[in-house]
Amino acid sequence: MDDLLKRDATDQLVALNAKRVSAVELLKASLARHEQTHGQLNAVVAIDLERAFERARAVDDLRAKGEAPGLLAGLPMTVKDTLDVVGLPASSGLRQLRQRQAEDASAVRLARQAGAVIWGKTNTPVMAGDWQTFNALYGTTNNPWDATRTTGGSSGGAAAALAAGVTALEIGSDIGGSLRVPASFCGVYSHKPTWGLVDQHGHVPPSPGSWSQRDLNVVGPMARSARDLRLLLSVIDGSLLAAKAAPAELREARIALWLDEPSFPLDPQVRTAIERFAGELTAAGVTIIPIASPVHMPGLMSAYQVLLGAVLGQDMPPATIRGMERMRGWARWQMNRGAAPTSNAAMTLAYTATHREWMAADAVRNRLRHDVGEVFGRFDAILAPIAPVAAFPHDHRPFGRRSLTTSDGQVVPYPSMLNWISLATALHLPATAIPAGATAFGLPVGAQLIGPLNSDGRMLALAQAIEENVRGFTAPEVAQSSASRA
Repeated sequence: MDDLLKRDATDQLVALNAKRVSAVELLKASLARHEQTHGQLNAVVAIDLERAFERARAVDDLRAKGEAPGLLAGLPMTVKDTLDVVGLPASSGLRQLRQRQAEDASAVRLARQAGAVIWGKTNTPVMAGDWQTFNALYGTTNNPWDATRTTGGSSGGAAAALAAGVTALEIGSDIGGSLRVPASFCGVYSHKPTWGLVDQHGHVPPSPGSWSQRDLNVVGPMARSARDLRLLLSVIDGSLLAAKAAPAELREARIALWLDEPSFPLDPQVRTAIERFAGELTAAGVTIIPIASPVHMPGLMSAYQVLLGAVLGQDMPPATIRGMERMRGWARWQMNRGAAPTSNAAMTLAYTATHREWMAADAVRNRLRHDVGEVFGRFDAILAPIAPVAAFPHDHRPFGRRSLTTSDGQVVPYPSMLNWISLATALHLPATAIPAGATAFGLPVGAQLIGPLNSDGRMLALAQAIEENVRGFTAPEVAQSSASRA
């Protein structure tokens, strides 16, 4: 059974459909795997055994009768704790939301209708607001490659559970790299869909019960393979189109390699890993051409900060926003002196932006979306870093006191984590996170394949071709050593 848990969701479903394993047996194995790794990882933080076993038995009964119970029938899976699930806490890391009763989020409902056996919730930072996964309610989630380091955030519990073989599929979300950063730090796959492709209803934030389809935010799949991303996206977007996209031919692919932006720091080891990966793609027949930044990135970052701040500011306490509003004069003075777009001054202005300022930022976004179209007229995708560094040590100090240190000793601002993910997020583009290699210290490095609007199926097909012909998921030591002890 341990061998089956190491396989991706597609292979697990093959075993279920062939009746080599029952849904109940596979659920028990997943729970045992969770128990083996929970003390080290703290990835799955809430469990609903009663409903899960009831669902698994129902799927087994349908199969016994020869009925077709759905694309995900009998597959045990977990869901990020920002998405509402019937019978489970929907806390988004907040104690006051833990006892709230909720209906399934739209994406969760579709996965359940497809036969998934949803048994647990994975950890997230408070209100999904960090690139590290910890909160006072459930504690800290540790990276399965190195427990002293973060899994990334905010879908960090999801990424850790996937890497360790606790679950084969996950539903996460992304507004500031929350699908892509954990995938990179834990060595798994994720897909940030084109904005609006997947219904956000039932995601917290915003406040529980909201029907708002928030700008920038997306709900998307996470997995241990690209083909699994295609499968789950086809379920949660309700179209089945992603699974039906034509296979990609690597020898016909043209990919722009974007590694250079003067205003974006990048750890030399991360750069080396992605350059080596690009060489592997070239050897497989892909045409790889280095490019400068696809659009004017300082302008995009300034616009993105305002667009993001307008969203995040809605969830901040009124007293906090009033305090920031009183600091707008200081913040403007700082920006006029050359403060970075990721500085506290820039964020103060972003969180308190007027509607006129938001409209100006939106106009910049639309212009840059037009500009990036020229790049996609020449290339199928842009290959770029996800984060400026690999997984970094846990640091739970206040945001303003945190920083990142590259492998060559360079200290860079913590908000630099927004840089490389900003292009796809601000312009609403799809981006698929794929394993690209490792640092000299053995930490995973991911890269993102960014495509034009609504090219989700093509990006996933390209990711699958790369997985099948170049490289794919590698299990961390925790997955191997724990399984051998079981």
